[in-house]
Amino acid sequence: MSVYILYAAVAVLLLAAIFAVWQLSTRRRAPIAPPEEARSSPLPEARAGGGKLQLVPPEAKPAKVASPSQDAPTPLREGLARTRGGFIARLAGLLSKKKIDADLIEQIEEVLFTSDIGGKTAGKLLEAVRGRLDRNQLQDTDAVWEAIKEESRRLCTLEAPPIDLAKCRPFVVLTIGVNGAGKTTTIGKLAAQWVAEGKKVLLAAGDTFRAAATEQLEIWGERAGAPVVKGKPGSDPSAVIFDALKQAREQDYDVVIADTAGRLQTKTELMEELQKVRRVLKKADPTAPHETLLVLDATNGQNAISQAQIFKQVMEVTGIVLTKLDGTAKGGVILGICDELRVPVRYVGIGEKVSDLRAFDPGAFVDALYDRGTEASVA
Repeated sequence: MSVYILYAAVAVLLLAAIFAVWQLSTRRRAPIAPPEEARSSPLPEARAGGGKLQLVPPEAKPAKVASPSQDAPTPLREGLARTRGGFIARLAGLLSKKKIDADLIEQIEEVLFTSDIGGKTAGKLLEAVRGRLDRNQLQDTDAVWEAIKEESRRLCTLEAPPIDLAKCRPFVVLTIGVNGAGKTTTIGKLAAQWVAEGKKVLLAAGDTFRAAATEQLEIWGERAGAPVVKGKPGSDPSAVIFDALKQAREQDYDVVIADTAGRLQTKTELMEELQKVRRVLKKADPTAPHETLLVLDATNGQNAISQAQIFKQVMEVTGIVLTKLDGTAKGGVILGICDELRVPVRYVGIGEKVSDLRAFDPGAFVDALYDRGTEASVA
């Protein structure tokens, strides 16, 4: 009897084991519903890295790259840091002394005349110091600093109406200057700024002698949302710019910005080509170009003034764009440009971003340029 009871117990245990195995396999096959909060949360994105898949939570995704119009502008003082490290820092070091004697006056004169502002402009700064200050004030280093700063502001402030894009439709901007000065980049940044303001902008690839110039302009045009009119390599630049103006009229554009060649085989050939462009524009519109911007590279120092004088002999330059101020200690050349050329500076370039092409404000510029700050102790 005990044997039958043992067999029955084993049978029951075996059936219980079989049932347990069947129930476990059923649970594994059935999907498990996630909690309610998990259903509404996105799953981490899987990325490959180091041969393995890495789980990246949603908040760790890379931020969207800002469009050109969203770029935060470089502070003016920061953009002029290297320029302040030139003759401005040397002046600040000299004038950090408590009193001025004859030897110090000579040192100030040397700093001014060996800087890139030019001898003529340096002489005006010294004359302003001596003329505005009496003998007692000349002993006051702060008064001398303010006199130089005030004269610099006066030199940079030229009476000229601001650029008014609403004056004509389309408003034609002709950009000139040597290769490497930053013409094409300036055009792209101006286009981006004006498109952001709601203007309809068309670009003309007038530098037909360099394929790279046209390609660069097309890249900028795509970024800025401004179409580009171009011709075949080596074609007549005047014809390309004429076609652009014609298209701008037909399609109701607000602004046409034209690029031009910056280097041909001879200087004479270049100037003749620019004059031809201007003549052709005037045939299409007697009032065009409405603004002729000469783009100069600040890193060239006094050579920038020499270039400007040559262009000014053959072209009616209405404004200067001084680029690359953030990369040179020669930015003081802007004083010489304003003083010797008597042409208003329209824009200054202090960085790579679109917003770093800044409309020139003489007061703000001089304040940032002569802001001694930490440079006051630099000799």
